[in-house]
Amino acid sequence: MSNVIVMGTQWGDEGKGKIVDLLTREIDVIVRFQGGNNAGHTVIVGDKQYILHLIPSGILHEGKKCLIGNGVVLDPGVFWQEIEKLDAKGVDVSPARLKISKKTHVIMPYHKCLDGAREEYKSATDKIGTTGRGIGPCYEDKASRVGIRAGDLADPELLKSKIVNALVEKNALFTSLYGRDAMDVDTVFDEVMEAGRKLVPYLADVSTEIWDAFNAGKSVMFEGAQGIHLDIDHGTYPYVTSSNTVAGNASAGAGIPASRLDRVIGIVKAYTTRVGAGPFPTEQMNEDGDYMQQKGHEFGATTGRKRRCGWLDLVVLGETTRLNGPTEFALTKLDVLSGLKELKLCVAYDYRGERVSVVPQEQNAMAHVTPVYESMPGWDEDITGITEWSKLPENCRKYVERIEALTGVRVSLISVGPERDQTIFR
Repeated sequence: MSNVIVMGTQWGDEGKGKIVDLLTREIDVIVRFQGGNNAGHTVIVGDKQYILHLIPSGILHEGKKCLIGNGVVLDPGVFWQEIEKLDAKGVDVSPARLKISKKTHVIMPYHKCLDGAREEYKSATDKIGTTGRGIGPCYEDKASRVGIRAGDLADPELLKSKIVNALVEKNALFTSLYGRDAMDVDTVFDEVMEAGRKLVPYLADVSTEIWDAFNAGKSVMFEGAQGIHLDIDHGTYPYVTSSNTVAGNASAGAGIPASRLDRVIGIVKAYTTRVGAGPFPTEQMNEDGDYMQQKGHEFGATTGRKRRCGWLDLVVLGETTRLNGPTEFALTKLDVLSGLKELKLCVAYDYRGERVSVVPQEQNAMAHVTPVYESMPGWDEDITGITEWSKLPENCRKYVERIEALTGVRVSLISVGPERDQTIFR
């Protein structure tokens, strides 16, 4: 298989974990290139469920190398908890097959504290819906050139001096603005070093590791987190994550040339979901939305929060296609729609008295659009045991074909259940 990017096309939770796990059988190296433990990828293998937040989903395949790139922000404590859980289930998580870029920025205790303090300080109408895991503040320090990188964990003296400098500003905010106690340098240092020391054997030059894999003729997969419409630049700002989730960031977030990327697989949930605050034009706060939420078990793998559910938005997918150039789509959770008499596809918006077929670019414009729907008949059959395209109900196939026609992107893979074998390859 050629080098491939796997990314979410909506607001996250599209089922990337299962697709990455499936494709890993034909891949040699798997790389995470952005985000942090605000992502949650669920993979079910037999009677075991794995929820991965930082470690690439490919870790579940014996012999595959997994890398965490410089574009990720890493919480040492969370990473080590994940290591221990996987190890307890018999997964090889040794440094021989799992590496962290020395340039990866580290989420510090004061980042998490600041994240929570800010969200608590805001009024109910201003809350972003952050996971509170320190992702945003860590990326801020990175952009401000005062961040702590994974390589610093191997140099305690440098690490402590950076903590001293960071807490000058952070403690001023905690005590003067947010009414919280100041954080102690030694306490922060000791907490980070407890997990940090164990991470040092995992540190590597990830960019060179990937380059060597290219030159050895190996295939590499770049695993994105969250979804395209949470991108810091191109998403529904300000209700977005703190990193670039678009396919183009695989190059910057892993340290490799864009010319070595061949395929872009966009993961599309057969309906749309969103967690937390932010505009959601096709949200269904009715029986249809409840049906999708309950049948799809729509709760966040990271936060446990109930996901908002609605019809598939093809305006959003059109924006995704323009921003990322997907070579193909993988359609997930199609089985959840079984039993609905009528299905709707959002094909345009009414916005400011005009019909538009693209996402308006003004801030929060998506909160003021009215979706224009195209209706299709549903199907009653249970499709969870079907493994061939031709055996899907006719209305089910027509639904998939309509998505292809309206986006211009072929659906090459269809997931009809959480298990590895509940998949149709076209």
